[in-house]
Amino acid sequence: MSSRSRVLFAGVLCGVLLTAGCATFTDQPPPEAWRPQEQLTPQGGPEPQVPGEGQPPEPGGGGGGRPSKIPPPDGCTDYNPAVIGTCMDTVSAVAALPGDGRDPTALVGERKTGRILRVKMGNDPQVVATVPVDGSTDGGLTGLALSPTYAEDQLIFAYVTTATDNRVVRIAPGDVPKPIITGIPRGATNNRGALALDRRGALVLATGDAGNPKAAGDLKSLAGKVLRFDASGQPAEGNPTPGSLVVASGLRAPGGVCAAFDGSGTWVTDRTPAQDVLYRLTPGKPLSTPAWTWPDRPGVAGCTASATGVLVVTSKAGNAQMLPMAPDGSFSGKPQISLAKDEGFGLLGGMDAVNAQVAVVGTVNKDGGKPGSSDDRAIVVLPPTGGGAGGPD
Repeated sequence: MSSRSRVLFAGVLCGVLLTAGCATFTDQPPPEAWRPQEQLTPQGGPEPQVPGEGQPPEPGGGGGGRPSKIPPPDGCTDYNPAVIGTCMDTVSAVAALPGDGRDPTALVGERKTGRILRVKMGNDPQVVATVPVDGSTDGGLTGLALSPTYAEDQLIFAYVTTATDNRVVRIAPGDVPKPIITGIPRGATNNRGALALDRRGALVLATGDAGNPKAAGDLKSLAGKVLRFDASGQPAEGNPTPGSLVVASGLRAPGGVCAAFDGSGTWVTDRTPAQDVLYRLTPGKPLSTPAWTWPDRPGVAGCTASATGVLVVTSKAGNAQMLPMAPDGSFSGKPQISLAKDEGFGLLGGMDAVNAQVAVVGTVNKDGGKPGSSDDRAIVVLPPTGGGAGGPD
């Protein structure tokens, strides 16, 4: 990826994302033409075109090849080229569909309605399925992921709150949602969860403690845990305790879980009473020592990861924070901030990577923010894929 593309999410020039750093994309083949995605590298992967890059400036565009100022949203029409879906209700979960990144398409889940919608630039959001949920607490539909073999089976998985429990459901094309993991404790708070692929053929789920901190340390409870399972809801091969879904314990109110495409690490964001935290998942060990902490509690939510860092979006501060990683796997210095205040899209929630170069994020401005006419939205971002190790600014 070119140096200019990398600075789109470097934090130092975060305003570039909105003025000249959003990606434009060509058409993507229909679902029936999808094939298993090739493993891409930062050097070899397709590079989305940056508007204005390599093109002469348009009349009145301000020179330098940059387009003129982006007009504000008009109803459900959003003129920002990073936006691929508009006018949805609290996009709490995102699952990026397979693709090369040139024309990102994603499934997004609405927390309160249980609707799962397909979003793509230039198209109205299309309802794919609706899962019955109880959104009266902080729960509802809060996790979404594709099958590890989605190109063959087209299966979708969702983490939802019902009137009696939290559970994982599996959705096959043209079928009703079928529960595959049930009985995860439900409480008055901390029902949210995060669901993702572990990039090793299984799904991983981070569950909240349902308002009971003791449950997070109780290995007989599925609350406050990281679970790893296959497409049928059974413990995945390679779990530290054979026959058990649990691979780690100690969570309170997780906001995101993400695994690097190269298998270098899996990460979980969590919100504790004292601080927000980022954990590196080590199967079989409790989540007790954070890799990074946020004493200001910005509301850590979705994440994406690579071998050189972890990008975390926030649902209270409303920004994205890049944590560069040192060669020894540690973090140091201050997070690189982007998508902040007027340069951003407001409060951010679910996040998932299309590949190592492109990710999709949902806004949650209808859940405590200041929604605009086109909220809630799904947007495309370009996570950093290389660069040096972290260090003090």
